[in-house]
Amino acid sequence: MQYVLNMAQKTELPVTMPKEEPAWKQRAVERSTRAAKLRAEQRVVQFLDAAQAIIAEKGSLDLTVQEVVDRSRQSLRSFYQHFSGKHELLLALFENALSESAEEISEAAADEPDPLVQLRIAVRLLFEQSHSDQARQRRPLFTDFAPQLLISHPAEVKVAHAPLLAVITEMMTRAAASGQLRSDLRPRRAAAMVMQTAMFLSQSNGVAAGEHAHPITADEVWAFCLTGFNGSANNTANGSATSNGSATS
Repeated sequence: MQYVLNMAQKTELPVTMPKEEPAWKQRAVERSTRAAKLRAEQRVVQFLDAAQAIIAEKGSLDLTVQEVVDRSRQSLRSFYQHFSGKHELLLALFENALSESAEEISEAAADEPDPLVQLRIAVRLLFEQSHSDQARQRRPLFTDFAPQLLISHPAEVKVAHAPLLAVITEMMTRAAASGQLRSDLRPRRAAAMVMQTAMFLSQSNGVAAGEHAHPITADEVWAFCLTGFNGSANNTANGSATSNGSATS
């Protein structure tokens, strides 16, 4: 029996540890990966810029993938390496616009300690952003693409709005903690309602200018939203909300 055990031990294959890649090789691969990622990001930006330029010129989403490829001076093969088609390209533009909006609002309100004033800044900027030159160039994304997307791909709309909703929700949460929010409202739901109200009114405000002798103003939108989530546009709220600017109509 001992002989058998000894023979079995001798015939076992030696256990070897997997050999790690040399450090120089790991560095080379990482450097190559970073370079490839940077090139891919640059190509994506070129496609987005080309698409946005075409939309601005036409004033509509009536563009083709080939037009975008030609304007970007890249190949059709390269386009389909980064986008599945026109829908995904427009979705990227839509998400990018909302992300930039969230960043602008966050930066504008960063130094304001009063959450109610932060919300006023957010509502005003969100309303006014749709009237800037850049917003007018992007308008078809919101007036044409977004409503269709809401019906056909609601999950994608939710993801696209996430950065903006997060910014306003944080402000609402702080307002609730300081007793400036109605006790029966939840901050995230209130933030979603304020965001949608400001964006919808802004995007529809100038569609048919001839029908609007007295277009809705940012101050009216703020007063409406304030009454909704604060309970009443009391003097204290109005006073704090106008400390960084006039709110006269």
